[in-house]
Amino acid sequence: MVSEQRPRRLNSRRTRSSALQQWTPAIAAAAILSAVVLVGALASKDSSSTDGPNESTTTIAQIVTPSSMVPVTKLPLTQTYGRGAAGPEIKLIQDRLIELKFDPGIPDGAFGQRTQQAVWAFEKLVMGVPRDQVTGKVTPEMWSRMQDPLVILPRRPDATPDHTEIYLPEQVLIVFHADTPVVVTHIASGTNEEWCEEVTISPGEQDNETGTEAIKKGVCGLSWTPGGIYKFYRMVVGRRESQLGGMYNPVYFNKGIAIHGAKEVPEFPASHGCIRIPMHISDYFQSLVAKGDQVFVFDGVKDPEAYGAQPPRFNWVDPSYTTTTTSTTTTAPAVTLPPTTLAPVTTPVTTSSTTTTTSTTTVSVPAA
Repeated sequence: MVSEQRPRRLNSRRTRSSALQQWTPAIAAAAILSAVVLVGALASKDSSSTDGPNESTTTIAQIVTPSSMVPVTKLPLTQTYGRGAAGPEIKLIQDRLIELKFDPGIPDGAFGQRTQQAVWAFEKLVMGVPRDQVTGKVTPEMWSRMQDPLVILPRRPDATPDHTEIYLPEQVLIVFHADTPVVVTHIASGTNEEWCEEVTISPGEQDNETGTEAIKKGVCGLSWTPGGIYKFYRMVVGRRESQLGGMYNPVYFNKGIAIHGAKEVPEFPASHGCIRIPMHISDYFQSLVAKGDQVFVFDGVKDPEAYGAQPPRFNWVDPSYTTTTTSTTTTAPAVTLPPTTLAPVTTPVTTSSTTTTTSTTTVSVPAA
């Protein structure tokens, strides 16, 4: 049975005795680092029990602020900044987000969509803001917190050396290398709603595995992202079309469900079940992961271990999707010619056929 011991705060591990005041800075730094690692291990043990409490009742010390012998000097922010702002303050914010692995794109001092998405991820993961209350704005309080020596720990440090954790309640994804974040990003997952659409399916995708050209068909599905434990098993470079919609540089981990780039990654779940990430992150995402790396999907209800490899609900044929072909024959009117000494001319009747195809669904397919 895994220990149910709760992780203790780092500050509680420090003693106030006079003897400790004689430590050298190097020894103190080593003790701090050991405490941070211990907190992460205890947090993982507390949350990884397959027969223990579910995720909603488990305490996870994922964001740690190590104590420091040297006070942190912070630069103040006098106002709140959001999308559309520009200037040296925005450049500082972008640089700090990059240091913490929240990728805002090129740090150009302009607060655009990419910076906003990075701020969303920081709001939800570090500030604890519910996903439906994010603002995408950096307040003086948030900037102060951003300047803390933050350490982001994995919830599953005993996974494969490189692994990915997806948090559906927060709509955040983290790729860890040796338990260290290499990218933290905002995502958009499934909406848990049924849908029916005409879809385009590229060759090699489900229902067009042996084809050489893309096909169209009417399907229905449930836009659900199941919680559980999976592994990356397939990567495709470039644009793909599937029953779940359009995908850019997809990395598959649960049947047809993949992590992929999308132009639209709003602040709410919006996909057919896949994990949408910003396009600029999808440009290099495949270089951060490998086939066989574990993927932990936390749904906020149970721990991933309680589900295992939970398959998605498969799509079904849209019963209202039909293709009807009709033919119409039109007879040209007779032509009367003026009198002539030549032999009479007979004008043949012309028959033309027009084929009309009607489909009940003609909408464009959104990204998965």
